[in-house]
Amino acid sequence: MRRVVITGMGVIASTGKDVESFFSTLVSGRSGIARIAQFDPSALSVQIGAEVPAYTPTDYFPAKRLEMLDRFSQFALIAAQEAMQSSGLEVAEEERTRFGVVVGSGMGGAQTLDQGYLNLYAKQATRLHPFTIPKVMHNAGASQICMEYGAQGPSLATSTACSSAGHAIGQAFHLIKFGLTDLMLAGGADAPITYGMLRSWESVRVLATGNGDPSRACRPFSLDREGMVMGEGAAILLLEELEHARRRGATIYAEVSGYGLTADASHITQPSVDGPVRAIRMALSEGGANPEDVDYINAHGTGTRLNDCTETQVIKEVFRQHARRVSISSTKSMHGHVMGATGAVELVATVKALQRGVMPPTANYTGADPECDLDYVPNQAREKSLRVAISNSFAFGGLNAVLLVRRFE
Repeated sequence: MRRVVITGMGVIASTGKDVESFFSTLVSGRSGIARIAQFDPSALSVQIGAEVPAYTPTDYFPAKRLEMLDRFSQFALIAAQEAMQSSGLEVAEEERTRFGVVVGSGMGGAQTLDQGYLNLYAKQATRLHPFTIPKVMHNAGASQICMEYGAQGPSLATSTACSSAGHAIGQAFHLIKFGLTDLMLAGGADAPITYGMLRSWESVRVLATGNGDPSRACRPFSLDREGMVMGEGAAILLLEELEHARRRGATIYAEVSGYGLTADASHITQPSVDGPVRAIRMALSEGGANPEDVDYINAHGTGTRLNDCTETQVIKEVFRQHARRVSISSTKSMHGHVMGATGAVELVATVKALQRGVMPPTANYTGADPECDLDYVPNQAREKSLRVAISNSFAFGGLNAVLLVRRFE
């Protein structure tokens, strides 16, 4: 069976606009969560988010091209550019049909949609922007990347809420592993911080308000946690068949060796234990790993009451005695919940942890919940020799994605 490696990575998030600054911020334990700056949030009960700081679209794109790009597609292209540059890949003409793209997004063109409804209903517009549909559609990010790099192979978008990027990377992994492609740009992008979207999420009552200090609002696994924080950004990784990477002398960051995907089939918002347990076991089985081989888990860890308790139960069920020894952290405590992009953002953090031998912490940890009693790498990064890691994504709708990666040796 063909082996699949990661040879390029790119990210833009509240904690950094490139991979190195992103990971350095995580290791330092600094949060990217602050009061929302894109619009006046005063009328909202939740006024915080994990926005890309000081982001000016015209720094990256000419004004004419921005007419075709929602904010989430902009992020996807920025992350893809860094992934391609870091990979050193030059795709030959004859390889383009073996080069594909999968980009996950939970919300698609949320800003374009929000602005369109404002113009239509509040401002009584008789005509909307002619590119509204191409900007709103969930596959816009994937399609824009295909056009940018001439990728003519299997290309698609995944939309499975918080698991969108995890499923995108897993699908890309399988497309290469089973011989349909040799090269895949895969990841996720979302820009859901809009007035209308936050109004909607307020109604679900899972968002932290961050009263006092927004930077400490997201406290996964802590007894006093109050909820998740909406984030934005993108992460794209270049996945490549191992022998193809070796032939061109590529730098290999890590190997993707397992992927688990399951459905809870139980409740639209409340997670189950069974579905995630099966997803982790599936990833371990495909990756040829035993539970005790796993050194680090980048947890879904949203900071909500139910999610963190459930994920802890899941880890105990799968890892048994090893659950007390494996190191776990939630980087959402710093970059927020990047929705459909979060699985890719967190996989970049996981791969960098494998490379550097240092695990980013669960920031803002204030004290143990009796139901969350494992090692969550609280507050300070920790050095540890890492060989095998998993990244969990458990979505609303009960759709689970787990990726298993190994340090390449």
